[in-house]
Amino acid sequence: MLTSLKLMIRPSNLSNYYFSTLCSLCLTMSINAAEIKNEPLQIHGFVAQGVIDANNSNYINTDESISLELTEVGINASYQLNDDFRIAGQAVYLNGGNRYHAGPRLDYLLLEWDAFHNETWQASFYVGRVKNNHWLYSSTRDIPFARPSIINPQMTYFDGFRDLAVGGDGAAVKLSYSDDVLGEIDFNFSRGKSVISEEQTDVIIGRFALGKIVHDLDTQASTYWRPSYSQWRFGISANDATFSYQQAGIDNFFDSDFVLQFYTINAIYEGEFWQFSAELVQERFVINGFYFPDFHRDEIGQGYYLQASYQLEKNLSILTRYESFYANKDDRNGSELAQNSGGLVPSYFGFHHDSMIGVSYDFSDKFRVNAEYHWMQGGARLSPLVQPNPIANDSKNWQVWAIQFMYWF
Repeated sequence: MLTSLKLMIRPSNLSNYYFSTLCSLCLTMSINAAEIKNEPLQIHGFVAQGVIDANNSNYINTDESISLELTEVGINASYQLNDDFRIAGQAVYLNGGNRYHAGPRLDYLLLEWDAFHNETWQASFYVGRVKNNHWLYSSTRDIPFARPSIINPQMTYFDGFRDLAVGGDGAAVKLSYSDDVLGEIDFNFSRGKSVISEEQTDVIIGRFALGKIVHDLDTQASTYWRPSYSQWRFGISANDATFSYQQAGIDNFFDSDFVLQFYTINAIYEGEFWQFSAELVQERFVINGFYFPDFHRDEIGQGYYLQASYQLEKNLSILTRYESFYANKDDRNGSELAQNSGGLVPSYFGFHHDSMIGVSYDFSDKFRVNAEYHWMQGGARLSPLVQPNPIANDSKNWQVWAIQFMYWF
């Protein structure tokens, strides 16, 4: 049985090289961090490795075998230049199979300016590759032990857009207000864009597109409010992003423009044992061109998720979540999608539903294991997004299970 399992798990040589190299680097950094923990320079990191399996879909791989492509290694550091300025950054290596392309990337590298603060107000500015702090879990999705589950809710934290959603090159501002009457209020605003690699183009559009995607501009804003002495926090966010596709000399598709407008309303409750969270999403996706020069599509998708976790013991917690997403709110069963594609794209690519249950156990204050099982339905959140792959995803119902061990310092 062990031999059979080894045959099913086939990480690439390149993945093993990056993983071993970054593990060694993390261990070295861990020693250095211990030596300088009282200095302006702070260094932290994590190593996470797991086993994952997705059947009846190409969510992880095309042959649906058990895989070790659940690797996350990261190093983040910050240096306090003086009372007002700080430099911070994070580099990671990821291997998630078909969820996103494998390899190293720089999540963020920014200069923070603490421009003003008093008893009630604080204003901070950021420039560089800034981090996305707009969605409920956007600031923690890149850290395995900080996010709620191994696989985040795909209706909001779609894996295919992971590198675009974590942050971008530009600038951001954060204004905070706090008193005993109004509570805590945070306002965030950012503008920037991201570089989209050839591998990521394949994840988003598909391998038949020979050109490249350019991220033209991304504008985001969010507001969060925690009432005084409350365990609840409420938020609202808006994102307006534009992209363009530049066709190759010989290509199957044409020059085109894409618009993605993304709006969320969220709430979270953090009690002593219970935690509840929910997000409502509305997504507008516009395509001009691409399939042929005069092609136009303008659809509004909608979705939500409800999530609850309970601390059974000091080191043991359970999590459950249900999410539902419709790519077109006026075509919830996907019948129009199937009709407009001439039957090439099945109707179940018009929606995505996920029921999951998970468990988390802390062996120590730095070592954790997470395990979870997902009952999925539909393909609206499977890559590639623009060109669905019904051959590799020929079933409306599919399942995913994953176990991931993680260490941080």
